[in-house]
Amino acid sequence: MKRSVLILSVATTAAGVFLTQVPSFTVNAQTAASKALPKATVSPTPPSFVASPTPTPPVVKDDDEIIKIDTELVNVNVRVVDRNNRPIANLRQSDFKILEDGVPQKIDFFSQSEVPTNYALVVDNSGSLRSQLDKVIEAGKVLVNTNRKDDESMIIRFVGKEKIEILQSFTPSKDDLEYALDQMFIEGGQTALIDAVYLAVQNVDEYEKSQKFEDRRRRAIVLVTDGEDRNSYYKENQLFDLLKEADVQIYVVGFVGDLPKDGGFIGKSAQSKAKAFLDRLASVSGGKALSAMSTEPLRSSSARTIASGTILKTTVEICGFLP
Repeated sequence: MKRSVLILSVATTAAGVFLTQVPSFTVNAQTAASKALPKATVSPTPPSFVASPTPTPPVVKDDDEIIKIDTELVNVNVRVVDRNNRPIANLRQSDFKILEDGVPQKIDFFSQSEVPTNYALVVDNSGSLRSQLDKVIEAGKVLVNTNRKDDESMIIRFVGKEKIEILQSFTPSKDDLEYALDQMFIEGGQTALIDAVYLAVQNVDEYEKSQKFEDRRRRAIVLVTDGEDRNSYYKENQLFDLLKEADVQIYVVGFVGDLPKDGGFIGKSAQSKAKAFLDRLASVSGGKALSAMSTEPLRSSSARTIASGTILKTTVEICGFLP
């Protein structure tokens, strides 16, 4: 007679008890006359083990990782002055309104502070500033000595389009900035004012973009020139297009007094053209223009305000304008 026998093996481990089914086999049952029943041998079934889950390694944050967040939030930096160009302090959020196409916009964040500034001091070294250069250098030193520890400045001299020099790249060192100012000298050439301003704006903007987001700061140019351009590669419209894209304010001290006052039969005088150009530079960029007949403005209250850094550093930031 044949019977099928199912054997269950129980294995005990330190982790617990495992019930394991082993394959069935056939045993032949015979009479006593027959030879003895062979013993069935069963190979022990190895105990089963529950695999421990492999832990997920922690995500290591890369300090240099760039996180991009799409947002429509618009930051608006404004400078508020009175009719004498003196900064007005202690303003409140209720003192401001933002309109877009005549529709009032909500202001979600408001603060007033003196923010760190990166600015370029750009000085015309052409022959037309021969009599003013010493005073310009003196005023430049007054300006850089008002820098606070987080402010950085660069010094640029220019004559023609092939003589635009960065005497000192961005640095917080007042000694290095003063040394660079002392390296200025008058040189002959066809003035490339537009090229000098264009390249200065690019340098200021690119330096700002190279910084970490939390280190971003206000950007400006202090321009000292007679306002006349004679031989630039870039055109006025290219410069103003750049200014509309770059968040760089331009503060101008324009010595237009030595330029001819008389215009042609149709055109404006060189002095009128220079003054109009410098005024537009300041207006489009959100800065300030001082036109002068001599070095007198460097001793005036308005020029001292620029030199003291008040205009460059006082700002009200309004955040939360969603177009």
